This record gives sequence, C-alpha cells and structure tokens, in this order.
Amino acid sequence: MPLNCGIVGLPNVGKSTIFNALTSAKAQAANYPFCTIDPNTGVVTVPDARLDKITAFVKPNRTVPTTMEFIDIAGLVEGASKGEGLGNQFLGHIRATDAVAHVVRCFADPEVIHVAGGVNPLHDIDIINTELLLADLETTEKRFGKIERVLKSTTDHKIKTEGAALEKLLDALRDGRAARTVELTEEEKPWARDLHLITAKPMLYVANVDEDGLTGDNPWVAAVEQRAKEDGSQVVRICGSMESEIAELEASERAEFLEGMGLEEPGLNRLIHAAYRLLDLITYFTAGVQEVRAWTIRRGTKAPGAAGVIHSDFEKGFIKADCYHCEDLFRLGSEQAVKEAGLLRSEGKEYVVKDGDILFFKFNV
Repeated sequence: MPLNCGIVGLPNVGKSTIFNALTSAKAQAANYPFCTIDPNTGVVTVPDARLDKITAFVKPNRTVPTTMEFIDIAGLVEGASKGEGLGNQFLGHIRATDAVAHVVRCFADPEVIHVAGGVNPLHDIDIINTELLLADLETTEKRFGKIERVLKSTTDHKIKTEGAALEKLLDALRDGRAARTVELTEEEKPWARDLHLITAKPMLYVANVDEDGLTGDNPWVAAVEQRAKEDGSQVVRICGSMESEIAELEASERAEFLEGMGLEEPGLNRLIHAAYRLLDLITYFTAGVQEVRAWTIRRGTKAPGAAGVIHSDFEKGFIKADCYHCEDLFRLGSEQAVKEAGLLRSEGKEYVVKDGDILFFKFNV
C-alpha cells in the first residue's frame, strides 16, 4: 500500500479545493460544511527534475514517476472527540493515515463562510488539535486503565515498559502536548505505536492564502509559522484558488502563467515535496533502455528492502545491487563514463540506499 497523507481542516478553509487541484479528482467543493462526507482518495505524481534528466541521458522507451496518496477527510468541528458533526468518522479516517496535512485559512473573503465566524488560524488550529488530543487521551487512558492494577505488583519487564510509555504519553496529552513530542526509549516506542495515536503522526500546516499572501507579509501566516515552530511541525504557503486555475491549464500555458506570476513551480509541488519529506521518504531510480523509473522508500532502507518495493522476489533472492548516484551521471554524461571513472560499485545486503541512487538489482529465486 502506498504511504498516504490525510488532508484535514475546519469546513470551508479550502481543503477540498486544494485536494481537487492536487489530484484532479472531483471532491465536491461547496460553500457549506460537510460537503465532503466520505474520504476522497487521489494518487499524485511526485515531481522530480532528476527523473527528467536521467531520461534525457538514457533515452528509454518509457518513463514512470513515483507517486504518493492524498486523502481528503471530511471537515471537523468542535466536539468531534465526543461525536459532534462527523466526529467518529473523521477520527477513524484520520487514524488510518500516515501523516496529516492541516489546511488553515489565511485569507479574507466575505463570499466564503467561515465556520467560526471570522478568520483566525490559531483558533482553527486549536480546535482541531484539541479534538485530536482528546481522542488520543481517551485511547491512552483506556489502555492504562487495563494495566494500572497489575503495574503496582508486577515484576514483568514488558508490562513495566508499557506502563512507563503510557505514563509519559498521558503526562504530555493532559498537558496539551502532541504524542509526537514525547521522548520514548527504544523499548517503549513499540507500545506507543500499538496505540495508533493521531497526534503521534507527523503534521504539516498548509497556509491557504490569497494571491497577495503568496509573497507579501501575512500576519495570519506568520502566526501559523510561529505555532509550527512550537509544536515541531512544518508550514507550506499556497493559494488554493490559484492552484485550481493552474491545474486546469495545458503544460505550455502553465509555464507561461507561472512565469507571469514570478513563480518557479506550482505551490502544489511544494506541498507534495513537503508531504514526502514529512513521511521521511526518499527516491531511488532504475534506468535502462526499456524504462527509467522512480521508486519510493523510507529513509534508512537497506538494498534488499529497496529491491522488495519492485517485487517481493527481488528481496527474497537478493544477491547484490550495482549502484551509482544520479549526480555522477549528470556530471559525466553516460553510464559508461561513470563506470570508467570507477564510480559504479556493487553493494551488498547492508547497503543503506541514498536519495538519488540509480540501482540495478541482481537476484536469484
């Protein structure tokens, strides 16, 4: 299953507009709460200039980019942790995602209703974060309640380790801090993972601005950036309405439009890259006459695991990987030149694949 990023936000912050532009899917973008009731899923191409460069050198029959999945999750309101609005559905859907992109409204528009009566991004952030914290607190308290009695008398190391993890998490959640900010030992981490806490997921704030807010000072964005520093999150600034227009243009018109706006790339590219980094993903490539292709793996993956992304047989029968870096190809101009420079090497099972590696796997099944 591809790793995914759930897009959340209060109703009418521009969440579905951004999702539609991202995926060219047709999530209903209407000017009233709860128009998105079921989560909409879209698979998007991860833009990567290196793939185009490799293609220019290798001249394959086809080029295949890598992808990631975005899920547009129904709007949340205050009280969701107690089942208000679509609370239970929302919490279930967000629990199933790998990371969270939280769209926050940083633009004024009298034509677009704001569910809380006015533009106040920090208030919006607090509503959603509070509901997620409350849901996690309930989950953690329930689990702690099951082992609390045993903890007092047991000498079982596993139960004691679980208890220590739960107590650390409870302290943070009761203090209003996300589970991802809690420092756990290596032994405690698996117990925390088993809880599937929402606030343990990496978080990205998407500041949805108007066109003027893309480059100029915007006090709402500044406030979001300050909050992100405090809770260990990241921020991407994009204009959802403009991205919708860009998504409708042909490639040639798109380049002209961006140049006219003084932009190097669509804001959505920045959002996709930020979500990719948030999930701690990197890209490696396979390159041959038949196909040049980008593959996604978690940072820190060893060569057999990277081979397994292509096919499980590649991992099972892994022998070695011939490897060089794409920057060597760009600098020297051909794989043959890379070989002659002694930069193509054979790597074994312990090799940790790097972002931008070009690999050729040898296996035996």
